[in-house]
Amino acid sequence: MYFPVAGVEVSVWVPPAVAFSISLFTSMAGVSGAFLILPFQMSVLGFNGPAVSATNHLFNVVATPAAVWRYSREGRMVWPLIWIIFGGALPGVLIGVLLRITYLSRPGSFQLFVGAVLFYLGGKLAMDLIRRENGHNAQKIAEEQFQKAISRQNRGTGKCTLPKAVIQRFDSLRLVYEFCSQKTDLSVPRLMLLSLAVGAIGGIYGIGGGAFIAPFLVTFFGIPIYIAAGAALMGTFATSLAAVVFFQLLAPLYPHIAVAPDWALGLLFGLGGMAGMYCGARLQKFMPAGVIKAILALCLLLTASLQMAAA
Repeated sequence: MYFPVAGVEVSVWVPPAVAFSISLFTSMAGVSGAFLILPFQMSVLGFNGPAVSATNHLFNVVATPAAVWRYSREGRMVWPLIWIIFGGALPGVLIGVLLRITYLSRPGSFQLFVGAVLFYLGGKLAMDLIRRENGHNAQKIAEEQFQKAISRQNRGTGKCTLPKAVIQRFDSLRLVYEFCSQKTDLSVPRLMLLSLAVGAIGGIYGIGGGAFIAPFLVTFFGIPIYIAAGAALMGTFATSLAAVVFFQLLAPLYPHIAVAPDWALGLLFGLGGMAGMYCGARLQKFMPAGVIKAILALCLLLTASLQMAAA
């Protein structure tokens, strides 16, 4: 099948198959998989230019709602956390889209940027794993208690209610919630500033910010991965939706380059990602957090090396 905006020809089954295989495990860590799909489009399909970022955002818009619905159904969505992330990330996405079109439109410079970002993410995930091995904190205790609840549910003959997040305070300064008897106290201004920076980087890269938000939530804010995953994916959906609109509206202003998404290619990737993310969200509670993040960190560092070499 030929995709005119991307200027590539590929079998119709390849995009959904690739997206499913990637999103199946990345969605467990709150990442849509767009950070790996983008290098695939650029390096394997040969799709470059701003439109590849727009197409990647379209993938997020189609794919993430399935995982978000699953996490919400299980009571692991802290909605005030999502509103804070979206409030900071939305203006950041607009800044990122403008930078992508004006200063990072050439493939070479963009691949260097991609490689640097992925190295940073891989390092952060590796640091998180090391910190988890050096001591027991509230985050680790909550994750362990959640895993014990899953084990009791699997062993029991009757229905067992899984722990859910309970909001205790939410205002302009603090967000406090309890999960598995462990209280998390977050600074709203600090999280909003982080979301602004993440939104800008996500707008440039074309990933919606989930691959950046999830490691930060887990590493710097001490949020359990079983809570962070749903919030990061919801943030990815909202910011990617805004990015697709921004790219589409700005396209007429830049007639000399492809800016708007390739809708057919993005939808194919999105359908595969939708199935993969739903399965990943369903399986996540059965997977140890350390295993998920170790695999993800390895993929980030490997992909970063390939991008830096290609540039």
